[in-house]
Amino acid sequence: MRFDVVTIFPRMFDAPLAEGVVARAVERGVLAVGVHDLRDFTADRHRVVDDVPFGGGPGMVLKPEPLFDAVDAIRRAHGEPGAIVLTSPQGRPFTQAEARRLQGLGHVVVLCGRYEGVDDRVRAHLATQELSIGDYVLSGGELPALVIVDAVARLVPGVVGDAESIVAESFARGLLDFPQFTRPATYRGWPVPEVLLSGHHGRIADWRRREALRRTLEMRPDLLREAALDEHERALVEAFRRSGE
Repeated sequence: MRFDVVTIFPRMFDAPLAEGVVARAVERGVLAVGVHDLRDFTADRHRVVDDVPFGGGPGMVLKPEPLFDAVDAIRRAHGEPGAIVLTSPQGRPFTQAEARRLQGLGHVVVLCGRYEGVDDRVRAHLATQELSIGDYVLSGGELPALVIVDAVARLVPGVVGDAESIVAESFARGLLDFPQFTRPATYRGWPVPEVLLSGHHGRIADWRRREALRRTLEMRPDLLREAALDEHERALVEAFRRSGE
């Protein structure tokens, strides 16, 4: 899997990409992440990447030429990417399902927006999609790009050591994760649920399934509309709803 990120602040990626599972995957050759300074694709001696908006208004807009030239250079070096993502508060929400789709593409370019936005010709004629990580405004697209890289990279075989942990994580089945506990068995008078100490794998699996459903209903009931629940799980959700009335 390969990512190419285009940004005016490449040093923002140094520390995040040097730690954790993404860094280990890069070291093992499972993952490749190229970070490209947008200013390297300018033609003037001042390396200008932005200009005032046509029609007036506050702020500056990223120019189209450096972004198109950066992607052309990436294409020459690594071939046609499976997706060219523009980070934008106007984009479609980034979800676990979208992370899985991007992982299947093999090569993803991420364009980091900045300032008042990006010349719309980039959105219309270069990017294949726009993604947002939430309904709020950030200073730029670098943090969303890191979120996208991390979420997608975790799904690449060999990036996360325990593949089963990915299956059990929040959103993997469209549900939130079940509660997790570790030693000590009792802390400040709060005990771990007895079933988790029983050693009975079937009972533990049932408890975890119930608690994942209960937690999703309490915290993110909207997810249940799309979750693939079997008949037993749907019955449990209805029972939880009735008990909460």
